[in-house]
Amino acid sequence: MTAFAVGIVWCIKSSEFIFHIDLSWLGVYPQTLHGLLGILTAPLIHGSLEHIFNNTLPMLILGTLLLYGYPKSRWRVLATVWLLSGLGVWLFGRESYHIGASGLTHGVFFYLLVVSIFRRDKRSVAIMMTAFFLYGGMTMTIFPRDEGISFEYHLFGAIAGVLSAVMWHSLDPKPIRKTYDWENQYEADDPIIGDAWQMDEQYIDATHHQNTQSTNEEKQ
Repeated sequence: MTAFAVGIVWCIKSSEFIFHIDLSWLGVYPQTLHGLLGILTAPLIHGSLEHIFNNTLPMLILGTLLLYGYPKSRWRVLATVWLLSGLGVWLFGRESYHIGASGLTHGVFFYLLVVSIFRRDKRSVAIMMTAFFLYGGMTMTIFPRDEGISFEYHLFGAIAGVLSAVMWHSLDPKPIRKTYDWENQYEADDPIIGDAWQMDEQYIDATHHQNTQSTNEEKQ
């Protein structure tokens, strides 16, 4: 599924080269009517081969972690990040065309990061650690660095990912904890003595009472 989506992005970029067209006008242009279309189309458009190369692996890896790690919330997360990141850029972004799937990848990354804090099960933590090990630098790219990079898309994608984690962290059931046979077994009695060592509490109390009476009689 993730590979299919990445293939579509590459087909769009290839068509630009083959037919010598520029589709950057399909990006988000803040506070303009025609720029609203970019909320839906901007993640599919990339400015250069370097741009699409930089987003390909994050789309594949983070998308796969989301799709298979959170089967019930995955589509809601993708839709929320896709729409809210674009809307945030349209409302508050710089006057320029904002394109690329980096807002989507940042949103998924921050979802995986924050949802593990809420859930704290082994699977969520393992997914988070994998994502952070590979793309932990995304925590810094939400800030302005280069005029040619839309940090706004990164920032609002991250915000959308955090909101998604807050809303749907409990939608996917936690994995059932596997228990082993030895955890449910009590220590067996000695095969020779058996349970002869065990004494009934009433017998212990009666013996103690008799000993107490004998001691009192001796004192008298």
